[in-house]
Amino acid sequence: MKLFYAPGACSLSPHIVALEAGIDLDLCKVDLKTHTLENGDDFNRINPKGYVPVLQLEGGELLTEGAAIMQFLAEQKPDANLAPPMGTLDHYRMLEWLNFLSAEVHKSFLPLFWNGSEEEKEKAKEKILRRMDYIEEQLQSDFLLGDSLSVADTYLYVIIRWLKALHFDMSRWPRLQAFQGRMEARPAVQKALREEINQAA
Repeated sequence: MKLFYAPGACSLSPHIVALEAGIDLDLCKVDLKTHTLENGDDFNRINPKGYVPVLQLEGGELLTEGAAIMQFLAEQKPDANLAPPMGTLDHYRMLEWLNFLSAEVHKSFLPLFWNGSEEEKEKAKEKILRRMDYIEEQLQSDFLLGDSLSVADTYLYVIIRWLKALHFDMSRWPRLQAFQGRMEARPAVQKALREEINQAA
């Protein structure tokens, strides 16, 4: 399978999930400013939505949207325990977190990444602070669903990296800082970061 990604973007989440699950992926870097691949091909012809991640399956089919891709990868290797079993309350808690992170947190960053007006940026920062305060309060265990890593944690980890890159004061969120440390101690996270940095060089 092939993962279309941009270094440091939300596509880092399924990259980590694949490594945690022991799934080999070919990596294909996308320039999100020009919407081109490294060979110059038009990325919009692969994903008309214009953004990463995209997972190309072995049969050639394309799967988009990070939350869907992460769940797909987790279900390929159920023994890795990256997603609670279907039908359990924890499974729906995972979906709850994925939807919240995608719709309410991730989207709040767009004015900060893509040249929003100063007013839009200030409103975005205020919303992000409220959302991250909520996550800080909810993070009562090592991970979002308790003591075990799930795909939702990989998404949260990427968002924390964005906070640091945008110079948010992380001292406001000691639990999130500790969570980041736990994530970065994981070999899969370290490998994903190395691979994306090397690919980006």
